[in-house]
Amino acid sequence: MNATFWAGKNVLLTGHTGFKGSWLSLWLQQLGANVTGLALDPPTNPSLFEAAKVAEGMTSIIGDIRDLATVKKAFSRCKPEIVIHMAAQSLVLHSYENPVETYETNLMGTVHILEACRQFDSVNSAVMITTDKCYENKEWLWPYRENEAMGGHDPYSSSKGCCELVISAYRSSFFSDERQNTAIASARAGNVIGGGDWADNRLIPDFMQCIMKGERVTIRSPNSIRPWQHVLEPLRGYLTLAEKLWENGEKYSDGWNFGPNQSDAREVQWIVNHIAKLWGQGASWQLDTETHPHEAAYLKLDCSRAHTLLAWEPHISLPTTLEWIVEWYKQYQQKSDMRKVSMQEIARYQALGKMKE
Repeated sequence: MNATFWAGKNVLLTGHTGFKGSWLSLWLQQLGANVTGLALDPPTNPSLFEAAKVAEGMTSIIGDIRDLATVKKAFSRCKPEIVIHMAAQSLVLHSYENPVETYETNLMGTVHILEACRQFDSVNSAVMITTDKCYENKEWLWPYRENEAMGGHDPYSSSKGCCELVISAYRSSFFSDERQNTAIASARAGNVIGGGDWADNRLIPDFMQCIMKGERVTIRSPNSIRPWQHVLEPLRGYLTLAEKLWENGEKYSDGWNFGPNQSDAREVQWIVNHIAKLWGQGASWQLDTETHPHEAAYLKLDCSRAHTLLAWEPHISLPTTLEWIVEWYKQYQQKSDMRKVSMQEIARYQALGKMKE
């Protein structure tokens, strides 16, 4: 990743009010980009977007990607050179309760962003964020590569598999002509965790909210294995990919996996036990014995391609990630300046990367 690349670039980021979008907005601001965000109001209260005053350093447009006219207006206002599409309905359990909304947002929202990229000549590169759950999950032991079949048991996973097919179709139909200067890639990441997440039915937010209240958290699937990674890890992958698309779109226009090292794919109960120990103050958990909709128990990504062609690899281990998360929430509980805290965390992460170069 080249930090100087982003200075002065016009970047349109969808989903900027969400957890991942807020972190990426702060990072792009720190890099000197001219950032315009398009999203609905923050999906949670509290939210990282409000806690870290994300809107202070960017143009924030509140709008729905399900409306093509709204998307086109945002493009017209921003005149983006780079588009990073992150807006989504991203919760598996919510997708069971609201499947139509999930498909409208994830599938047609993606179509609208791609259509705007096709119609606005300013766009040089676009990174479309999907998920590791886009793969047809056979729950086998080896990691999934970028050429594996798309699929999805639940509406959320299925909608993201559909997104990948749409991205591929648009790329082949509209962005392969020599006269078209827009390079399109998709990025797939695993379970992203970090400070400032308050989404419902997600492990870290549920646990942190309970222990900050002194309550015991209830865990659904303690034996499920997830590819846990700090939120800044895949975000660096997205930024690196956008740079590479700018430099050589023909080479990098494809799907890419960004996941943790295999040693960081751990069971849910390992995560909550580790956080409880870091937090102290008697933090603990109990098993949820109720019946819940199906969630995949095992899924890993093969990131060899990103390691080889993008020189991307994880910078921090899972234990360090959990330390940073606990530190962030403790700062929040102490009513610290969370914009400053978050920017310092980004700077610390970047410095760690430079040490590894």
